[in-house]
Amino acid sequence: MTRVIDAKDLIVGRLCTFLAKQLLLGETFEVVNVEKAIFTGRKEQICGRYKNLVEKGRPKSGPFIKRRSREIFKKSLKGMLPHKTTRGREALKRIKMYKGVPARLQETKTETLESANVSKVPNLKYIRLEELTKFLGGR
Repeated sequence: MTRVIDAKDLIVGRLCTFLAKQLLLGETFEVVNVEKAIFTGRKEQICGRYKNLVEKGRPKSGPFIKRRSREIFKKSLKGMLPHKTTRGREALKRIKMYKGVPARLQETKTETLESANVSKVPNLKYIRLEELTKFLGGR
């Protein structure tokens, strides 16, 4: 049984830690509205850090930084999993991420995490993942 989580207004780091723990225990997830997830912090600082990563390296040899919201989310989740072991690779295969809500999941009841909601954070400085991808030139 796969669990469907709506990432709207959820903090990326807190959501990824929850998902990583549950994936290692063997659960499967589908995350919808990934582009509406949130990075907390000042917009200039977050955009500057990712812009620095994109500009680093050479066009032919890399490092290649993904610019799509799904790929940025997947990279932050991958960093919390032991992805070099078979257990971590299998855990990463048990999650699917979607930009928006696919047609087959329209009727499905979605969950949200109260512990990862942006309302729990005392500061109001944050940036949505879709704003970051637009800044980086992604879709």
